[in-house]
Amino acid sequence: MRKMPFIIGVSGGKGGTGKSFVVTNLAALLSQRFKVVLADIDVEAPNDFLLLGLEDPGKPEDIRSFFPIVDYKKCTACGACAKVCDNGAIVMTKGKPPMIMPRLCSGCKACIYACPYDAILPGERVTGKLFARDVSTRIGSFRLVTGMLKEGEEHTPPAVVYVKRRALEEAKDKDILIIDTGAGSGSSIAAAFQESKILIAVTEPTPLGAHDLEAILEIARGSGMRSWIVINRSGIGPEDELLEIAKEYNVEKVFRIPYSKEVVLSYARGKVIVVENPNSEPAKVLGKIAEEISMLIMRSFVGVRGH
Repeated sequence: MRKMPFIIGVSGGKGGTGKSFVVTNLAALLSQRFKVVLADIDVEAPNDFLLLGLEDPGKPEDIRSFFPIVDYKKCTACGACAKVCDNGAIVMTKGKPPMIMPRLCSGCKACIYACPYDAILPGERVTGKLFARDVSTRIGSFRLVTGMLKEGEEHTPPAVVYVKRRALEEAKDKDILIIDTGAGSGSSIAAAFQESKILIAVTEPTPLGAHDLEAILEIARGSGMRSWIVINRSGIGPEDELLEIAKEYNVEKVFRIPYSKEVVLSYARGKVIVVENPNSEPAKVLGKIAEEISMLIMRSFVGVRGH
């Protein structure tokens, strides 16, 4: 029996490559054949719900992250906690107990383990909001989980891990979990698509697109993860560098979504192009990607049943 959904990580390195455009359309297409959860873990700028034409991402609930609490009866102001805090969240004044700066705390718990007097206790604080709702299109329905970091928060990884955990819970009886990561190639991005069966890297034919594509593929290779590339807005520039990077990192498949007016209009209207304009060239390419994913999933299902 299958114990986990087939997890697909979609990332873009830099922002603005069109990864959210790709994931929202793939979620709609794949929901025709499978039970799908789409997790928008771009907690600093989640916009999947907007691209799906929704007025809101759903009913909010708190994202709670670890936060240390000082037991002043036990604290001797030795400074051990401040010494191990890499983020400068624990401030010491000579002869006084530590003061903790909430927005600088990454929730790493190093201070708890470093304190020789057990004077640091586990607490929590609200660092953002989590939303979950059902999404229906004319071709299928799926579940959308969205994470949104509180304004001014310095650290994304705790919120990413929290939303990822919730997405896995939502997907425990589903076939597919699609993860839309944030921009960049830092630790929060790696945490978002960890456990994915495949990484789909969405890029564009620009020097910056190539640079960030290489960074995200390096993470995928370090995780032993297979990878595909989607070149969005294909045709606006040369693609030789992207293809060289794909070869270097043993990318299995390369898809090209041409730059088109239809895509721009779908963005503006908050519509998924595979529903609104299924005969357009971008929609046809997205259909091919969904078909390739479907074949991967069906093979994985057969393998699980074989055990």
